[in-house]
Amino acid sequence: MRAIRIHEYGGPDVLRYEEVALPEPGAGEALVKIDAAGINYIDIYQRKGQYPDPLPVIPGREAAGVIDAVGPGVSDLTPGTRVVYAMHVGAYAEYAVIPARRLVPIPDAIDVRLAAAVMLQGLTAHYLTHSTYPLQPGDTALIHAAAGGVGLLLIQMAKRRGARVIGTVSTEEKADLARQAGADEVILYTQADFEAKTRRLTDGRGVHVVYDSVGQTTFDKSLNCLSPRGYMVLYGQSSGPVPPFNPQALSAKGSVYFTRPNLMHYTLDRAELLKRAGDLFDWISAGTLTVRIDATFPLAEAPLAHRRLEARRSTGKLLLIP
Repeated sequence: MRAIRIHEYGGPDVLRYEEVALPEPGAGEALVKIDAAGINYIDIYQRKGQYPDPLPVIPGREAAGVIDAVGPGVSDLTPGTRVVYAMHVGAYAEYAVIPARRLVPIPDAIDVRLAAAVMLQGLTAHYLTHSTYPLQPGDTALIHAAAGGVGLLLIQMAKRRGARVIGTVSTEEKADLARQAGADEVILYTQADFEAKTRRLTDGRGVHVVYDSVGQTTFDKSLNCLSPRGYMVLYGQSSGPVPPFNPQALSAKGSVYFTRPNLMHYTLDRAELLKRAGDLFDWISAGTLTVRIDATFPLAEAPLAHRRLEARRSTGKLLLIP
């Protein structure tokens, strides 16, 4: 089969399109023929070595396709079943072996590419808004990278839960997308100080929660945007890792909370995974959750896709098509 592999860490050019052996499923596993693989910022961290894996490695943590074969002990999934998964390495390929417990059947009403586009980012937006800081009517949330794949989903889910949403973006085009998703206020951080603007928009009170996937360049000001006992939720670091800081700062800024969540810890068992994924599929089928696919790329063009994402030119989801 053909796949993208990383033999050394570095820029997009380390993503090599090459022939590799077709894997076989073991006990409790399934072989999935991949129809579409999602591209996520965690793939860039993996490519750079921030999240190191033994090399060579096939990157990618999200894909959808059809079960080709199952290993011993798999009884609830059969060949021919359409499935989607997230948070298992090896998606940039024509086939992947995945633990059966991590596979979610795709409802008939959901297109396979749409399933691939929503799984990792949709599950992330779900746990952030429903579990990490469960938004309530009357809450105000500040969402960075509001026109990105997770950002657009976060806005919609926050509005479902009755929250007021302030989003930050870099361009007018992205601001329009954030507003279309439901954002109440949008700040162009390239034109205004988002901390000062957030304070003005909240009459100096601050927000109940900041959902921050940017990290280094936004972290300090994000803390300053919180109301007393507010939640700083750092779920990514697209601008780089946050430097060490003194926990005393959390007290000084209003006894605020800080957490660095991970999707794996919010899908600890199969029941939790299926519940969150089921909500996503139900909302999509009902037309109350919109998933924006920004662009698709042939598998061989993974380096080009990474450049687009890393340059923050994407507005929605990027997919690789084997």
